[in-house]
Amino acid sequence: MKACIYGAGAIGGWIGHGLALAGCSLSVVARGATLQALNQHGLRLNHAGSVTAQSVRASSSPAELGVQDLVIISVKAPALPDVAQQIAPLIGPDTLVMTAMNGVPWWFLHGFGGSYADQPLTSIDPQGGIARAIAPQLVMGCVVHASCSLDAPGLVRHHFGNKLIVGEPSGVKTQRVLQLAALLERAGFEVPVSEQIQKDIWFKLWGNMTVNPISALTGATTDLIMGDDLVRDFMSSVMLEAKDIGARLGITIDQQPEDRHAVTMKLGAFKSSMLQDVEAGKAVELDALVTAVKELGTLTQTRTPYTDALLGLARLQARVRGLY
Repeated sequence: MKACIYGAGAIGGWIGHGLALAGCSLSVVARGATLQALNQHGLRLNHAGSVTAQSVRASSSPAELGVQDLVIISVKAPALPDVAQQIAPLIGPDTLVMTAMNGVPWWFLHGFGGSYADQPLTSIDPQGGIARAIAPQLVMGCVVHASCSLDAPGLVRHHFGNKLIVGEPSGVKTQRVLQLAALLERAGFEVPVSEQIQKDIWFKLWGNMTVNPISALTGATTDLIMGDDLVRDFMSSVMLEAKDIGARLGITIDQQPEDRHAVTMKLGAFKSSMLQDVEAGKAVELDALVTAVKELGTLTQTRTPYTDALLGLARLQARVRGLY
């Protein structure tokens, strides 16, 4: 199988290393120092102190790599419009495009959401360019439950977690999603097949949409955030709004915010990805994590005063820093 990773950061590199190990002919779209490192050293993974490398075909030009059987998009959400402009040479009529990204994807309501189905999300895809570049019928959802980081360009460190939840936007267990799950299992991952991938996306978002922007605003690690009663209560209010929105879309969350807080507390002094981006001067994923929730609230006629407050403050801070 010809597989291509678009976005060879920590998660993309981790998945790509596994696919190469499973025998895929692996390509990577990369630029700059990452491209140089991949060509010189291959795609390297540090797992439990042992570093292994897989040879890949890396290029900054998708046209050089050609049509793929599987394309995995694993970039930060602000980079997605640029990916959409460049991705065409990788995609044929039978190409599967799997999104392994944080937050609400542009295809979230494709064939899903009852009376809200097939509504475009302008907070994610304002001009519709992403949906035009990547036909909805080619998309496969994926929710990543793993922690990885980059030690250097092209060198991924795997910390913990090994789960990739995959699912069709429609929820149907098609032959292609079963084949994809089997491939990813051969690559060494735990791969449940979801009957409602939107629920898995929403449940992961349920924690990320508060901790990430609050950490970016304050510079605080998760232990400090969760240890402040007023902040934790504010987070709970935001999460209850998101829970209500999900229910109106047909997504049931059978937990309360405090249940999720207990899980987050176990992370200890953890820096969120958005805080890491702020510290590195990179654009923040605010739209995929918070703006999309506000838009879905408007769509479902759900009041979101707490979400609005969080978005307004985080967006203002990011704009002042030139990161939004």
